[in-house]
Amino acid sequence: MNNEFNTLQKFDAGKGHADFIHALPELEKQGVGKISRLPISIRIVLESVLRNCDGKKVRRKDVEMLANWNAKKPANEEIPFVVARIVLQDFTGVPLVVDLAAMRSAVKRLGGDPKIIEPLVPVDLVVDHSVQVDFFGSAAALRLNLEMEFKRNRERYQFLKWGQQAFKTFQLIPPGIGIVHQVNLEYLAKGVLASQFEISNLKSQIYFPDTLVGTDSHTTMINGLGVVGWGVGGIEAEAGMLGQPVYFLTPEVVGVHLTGKLREGVTATDLVLHITQMLRAQKVVGKFVEFYGEGAASLPVPDRATIGNMSPEYGATIGYFPVDQESVNYLRATGRSDEQCAAFENYFRAQKMFGMPRRGEIDYSVDLQLDLGQVQPGVAGPKRPQDRINLPDLGHTFRSLLQQPIKDGGYGKENVDLSTRHLVQLNGSAPHDGDMPGIDPGEERNKAEMVTNRPTPDPAKDLQGADPFHHGESKIGHGSVLIAAITSCTNTSNPSVMLAAGLLAKKAVERGLRVDPAVKTSLAPGSRVVSDYLTKTGLQTYLDQLGFNLVGYGCTTCIGNSGPLHPKIEKAIHDHDLVAASVLSGNRNFEARVHQNIKANFLMSPPLVVAFALAGRVDLDLTKEPIGKDKDGKETFLRDLWPSLTEVRDAMQSALTPEVFRRLYRDFADQNPKWNEIPSSTGDIYQWDEKSDYIHEPPFFEDFSMKPGKIENIVGARALGIFGDSVTTDHISPAGAIKASSPAGQYLISRGIEPADFNSYGSRRGNDLVMTRGTFANVRIKNLMVPGTEGGVTRYLGKPRQGADATGEQMSIYDAAMKYQKDNMPLVILAGTEYGTGSSRDWAAKGTRLLGVKAVVASSFERIHRSNLVGMGVLPLQFAEGTNAQTLKLDGSELFSITGLSDAIEPGMTLTLKIERADGRSDSVPVSLRIDTPIEIDYYRHGGILQFVLRQLLAKK
Repeated sequence: MNNEFNTLQKFDAGKGHADFIHALPELEKQGVGKISRLPISIRIVLESVLRNCDGKKVRRKDVEMLANWNAKKPANEEIPFVVARIVLQDFTGVPLVVDLAAMRSAVKRLGGDPKIIEPLVPVDLVVDHSVQVDFFGSAAALRLNLEMEFKRNRERYQFLKWGQQAFKTFQLIPPGIGIVHQVNLEYLAKGVLASQFEISNLKSQIYFPDTLVGTDSHTTMINGLGVVGWGVGGIEAEAGMLGQPVYFLTPEVVGVHLTGKLREGVTATDLVLHITQMLRAQKVVGKFVEFYGEGAASLPVPDRATIGNMSPEYGATIGYFPVDQESVNYLRATGRSDEQCAAFENYFRAQKMFGMPRRGEIDYSVDLQLDLGQVQPGVAGPKRPQDRINLPDLGHTFRSLLQQPIKDGGYGKENVDLSTRHLVQLNGSAPHDGDMPGIDPGEERNKAEMVTNRPTPDPAKDLQGADPFHHGESKIGHGSVLIAAITSCTNTSNPSVMLAAGLLAKKAVERGLRVDPAVKTSLAPGSRVVSDYLTKTGLQTYLDQLGFNLVGYGCTTCIGNSGPLHPKIEKAIHDHDLVAASVLSGNRNFEARVHQNIKANFLMSPPLVVAFALAGRVDLDLTKEPIGKDKDGKETFLRDLWPSLTEVRDAMQSALTPEVFRRLYRDFADQNPKWNEIPSSTGDIYQWDEKSDYIHEPPFFEDFSMKPGKIENIVGARALGIFGDSVTTDHISPAGAIKASSPAGQYLISRGIEPADFNSYGSRRGNDLVMTRGTFANVRIKNLMVPGTEGGVTRYLGKPRQGADATGEQMSIYDAAMKYQKDNMPLVILAGTEYGTGSSRDWAAKGTRLLGVKAVVASSFERIHRSNLVGMGVLPLQFAEGTNAQTLKLDGSELFSITGLSDAIEPGMTLTLKIERADGRSDSVPVSLRIDTPIEIDYYRHGGILQFVLRQLLAKK
């Protein structure tokens, strides 16, 4: 047991006998640092550094540096953070397990013991990203979507079952249980953990805070419970699983002092959208944010978790709330044991970290103020979550954006007549793309009742099937709401906003309001607890009557699994070039993320999703204009339907009990017979199947040797793409539907797979041959090398030769990259500010690497993506302030060289980007090496973090 600072002290966890902790106050007594003034989040990281101080991975100076954290000028040093556990979702988790399986195969080829590749900390994988909204608006939607999910993902699930038996510390939560972040909040998180150790030849336990990283940027939702954790790429998570600390630069900590209380009519969603706009403007990227004060204390944990969840949207590493009595109450209310709750409270009291800090008690780098009473109802969009709009201004803002030039962020529809509507007859249409995969739509329709205009489901009838599309007549135009989804971990974990949606639906149904048949409605809660309380309160039946039937438990519309629209609706969108809208209670609304044909996407609270579904359009002011007419022809306004805080609280008190959580979070396998039916292989080594188009052994360990290569200059590179500002990982990483005409689609067709069976990129993340082809293939990405185009295209110029055409041949980015690989030419990407903003998707970096890109030169990087590029052996470089591809007048016809690279490189050093233009002129500009820490130098030298870890593990044997 490490005890470098003699901080190991006895501790009563509430069980009547002495256990141990590493006491942080003891450091202050010894004069190591002013611990009592440190932000609580920094103290929790410090505890990990202190407890794991072994003189090797974690050194004495690491403890001393962090104990003396300087609020105004944090040390430019890396922190080796050893986390207690790791959480994964299946989109990012499958490739991670694929990599572990590939590492085992590599070890076996080298004659080693494959079992040296084993997670050293507990790993939980929640299968939540694979469900898609194919069926909706029916009592049968949940069953049919689940059947479709299992049919589509059988190979992936077989592989995950192999991983479950191959790795001892790997727990898998099967499909149909919930969203990873909500399951983490309601079940996986313990608040405080304990491990066995020996002291004086006696066995005892040492207690420590629950900490984690997850392979999804919204892992930060758990910050609302006082748990420090954030999202990383899968490659970083793998390193953590294999015993490596998570390294990050000592952060600034922004304090946000909350005062007052939310007003009547203002939801937690309104608060989080306000905070997202406020903090994004404060430029908190890469910083810790810590909320405190009386206002923070007044917020229940679900509201805190909603705020923590949106950390990636405001750019912070975490959005943390300290532990107080409300945190303990939440653990107890969600079914955790009395023993667990007592240990949680006693631990934080012993460490003098219990209770919400007040102003002046903590030193923060920046101290901001927010009066909760000033927050107004609002939405965010139509393209970014930080673009908040006050609810009364939505109609005006949408109309303005509709006519604004595309170059200014608008839609370029000048002199448009918003009153123009196009008739769409939806009766009896065949589903999208021919038959639905695995489902005979005609057969299903014959089993179901043929109904028009949102039928009221008859609970007495057992619908054996459901048509996946609504029927009836509709008129759509610019601003029409075509998708309305109560979805995503952000809000479905919060009973107050979910019950508010149910109460609003009840009042709407009682007035006889209906939703237009063109609107694709869905309800995808983050856990089965939501369904339990919506059913107990009798509110689910009203949501059903408006079409918000349960479609599944998992991430759906928010990640692009919104499913197809009716083919006649899609045809109308294309024929009339409509800027249609989606409304969703999610956290992401980047272009083409929700649905490739929906251009305007607005984030909002669940009750507002219901309200806008009823209104059917976004070009209005719901605070003044009517939603619609009731059964008596009387105009109905939002104020007529909006539930009071008292109504919401009464519903919450009647529906939520600890026993519900205990019952729904046990015996997962027994509750999911479909999962039990999935067969899988066994053994320590995975048997790769070349026939599989879901799971493929990646090439990261081809020609692997124990000795890394040398770091050398990059010479004579071509640009694969030149991009503007705010290119996100949603633009870079393969996501959503696979188009038949895309390189990935053409590859799957060459394998004998019909377009109807393509599934999504997310479901094929375990196959590098598909994912590499989908990198930079987003239909909305704009490569400035090919002006006036959208989609993953570039210009291929080949090797420089006398008299060659400097315009090059237009082709897909993937095809050009493969031709450059045959030419043996390195590639670079050039980009603007905030490059890589978005989810922590490792394939954005993996795909970049496998395309042959050696360096990315950008004006600035998002934290996770920069780290992931280094982790895959791709060089991140940053232009000097005021310099970018546009100021340098680059068009992609140039050759690029990066000089100053050698084995002696250091973090942050200045390198030179040499530009040789097609007309013979050349320029040289300085660029900063955005390898930020010494350990990242090691990762880069070894060709990536996986190769580094594997060499370390093999060297020990």
